[in-house]
Amino acid sequence: MTERLSPLDLMTKLVSFPTVSSLSNLPLIDWVEEYLNAHGIRTHRHYNEDREKAALFAHVGPEVEGAVVLSGHTDVVPVEGQPWADDPFTVVERDGRYYGRGCCDMKGFDALAIWALVEAKHRGVTRPLQIALSYDEETGCTGAPPMIAAMQGVLPKGEAVIVGEPSSMDIVTGHKGGASYATHVIGFDVHSSLMHTGVNAIMEGAKLITWANDQNAANRALAPSAVAAIFEPPWTTVHVGTIRGGTAHNITARDCWFDLDFRVLPDEDPVAWRAAYFDRVAEVEAEMQSVRPEARIEIEEVFSIPPLRPEQDGAAEALARRVTGANGSKVVSYGTEAGHFQTAGYSVVVCGPGDIAQAHQPDEFIEKSQFEAGHAFMRRLLDQLAEG
Repeated sequence: MTERLSPLDLMTKLVSFPTVSSLSNLPLIDWVEEYLNAHGIRTHRHYNEDREKAALFAHVGPEVEGAVVLSGHTDVVPVEGQPWADDPFTVVERDGRYYGRGCCDMKGFDALAIWALVEAKHRGVTRPLQIALSYDEETGCTGAPPMIAAMQGVLPKGEAVIVGEPSSMDIVTGHKGGASYATHVIGFDVHSSLMHTGVNAIMEGAKLITWANDQNAANRALAPSAVAAIFEPPWTTVHVGTIRGGTAHNITARDCWFDLDFRVLPDEDPVAWRAAYFDRVAEVEAEMQSVRPEARIEIEEVFSIPPLRPEQDGAAEALARRVTGANGSKVVSYGTEAGHFQTAGYSVVVCGPGDIAQAHQPDEFIEKSQFEAGHAFMRRLLDQLAEG
C-alpha cells in the first residue's frame, strides 16, 4: 500500500518545488497527481494557454453535489533579493516555526488539504470532499476563473468552499475586490525650453495620479456604509506603487508607465470605478492631443478580483463555525480567490493557518502551533463529513 504522508511531509515536499509565478508549476502538479492517484483518487487537470501551468482538482466520496471544497494556490512569490537564512525551498524547523517559501502562503494549507483528501478516501465520508489547486494567484488570481469553469460538469457541484489563505484560523467572511490597470502615457518629446510644443508624459500621467489622490481623499471623507465600516480602511482605495519614464532632465518625457490599482468595497461596483478612471483618462488624453494629435494613453487590465461579500446564512460560514467552534468573524482588505468562487455560485469563507503578515517576506514561516491548528481543523472537518 502506498504510504500516507503526514501534513509536514507533504508541506516539505510541496515547498521543495520552486513554483514562483514566473516558472512552471507542472513538476508540483505531476507529483501531487501521482500521489493522489496512488491512493485511488482520480484527478483532473486544466492547463493554461501555453500548457506550462495547470490547475488540479479532485473529488472524494459519494458522486453527489454538495461537497466541501478545499481551495489553495500552488504558486509563490520570488525570493530574489531577499535575505534568507536558509534555502527558501527547504523547510527548516527552528524556534517553534517552519521556515520556507510558501509555508505560510499557502503550501501549508495545500499540504493539509491533500492530507485530508487522502484520509477521506481511506476512511470514507458520507458528504463529499473536493480539492482545487490553482496557479497564478500571486499575479492577480488569474488562474482561478478558468479552473472554476473547468470544474463545472466534471466534478459534482460543491456547496461550501474554504479558501485556505493565512487567516490565523479566523473565519474571514468578506474582503475587498481588486483591479489593476497598466497605464502607458505616450507623449511627444521636445527640448524642455520648448515644452509647450511637446507633451510631457510624466506630467500628464501625474494628472491621473492626482486623480487617485483626490479619490482617496473624497472616499476617506465619506461617512462609511454599514459594510464599509467593518473594513480597515473603511473606504475604497486607489493606489500607484511604481512609476517610470523619461529620458533626461531637459527633455519632455515621451513615455510614462505606472500601474493604478483599486481595492473596492464589497458594496461598491468595481465596474463603476473602472469607468470613472477611464473617463479621467479620456479627458487627459484629449488635452494631450490638443497639443500633439499622436499623443495617447494606452491601458491594459492586469487583473480583476471580485470582492467576497459577507453572506446571509452562508453554508461555508456555518460549516466553518461548526468545525472551529468560533463565533466571531472578520473581513480583510486584501483579495483572494474566494471572490471568484462566490461569483461562480459557491458559498465561501477564507480560513487557513498562518499569519498574512508573514506572506511574501524573507524567512517566511508558519508557527508550528498554527500548522497544528490547521491539522486539527481538518480532522474535525473529516468527522463532520463522516456524519453527513
